[in-house]
Amino acid sequence: MSGNNGASAGSVALAFLSGILLGAATAFLLAPQSGRESREGLLRAARRAGDDFKDFSEKATHTWEDVVEKSRDFMSEASSVVQDAVDAGKEAMRPLRNSSRDEPNTPL
Repeated sequence: MSGNNGASAGSVALAFLSGILLGAATAFLLAPQSGRESREGLLRAARRAGDDFKDFSEKATHTWEDVVEKSRDFMSEASSVVQDAVDAGKEAMRPLRNSSRDEPNTPL
């Protein structure tokens, strides 16, 4: 069974937008204002919500780019470490291979 407890970016965005819409609808229905004032307030709230969502989206994009860049750096470093280990292993085995070539084969 998969233990995925994290929320996906899509579900977070959907929850965010749902909250905005629910809050705006509640404010619209319960506000003691004229229709024109309510519409203007709703437009202001929608613009603010759009700006907030744009900021959230930009931050998420920058965070994702940072994660990708750090992952690439890590993989490059790990690859270098593995290559160094392989080279060291080859170098350590070289004398053993050379000595086994110099010894005559003896039958058992």
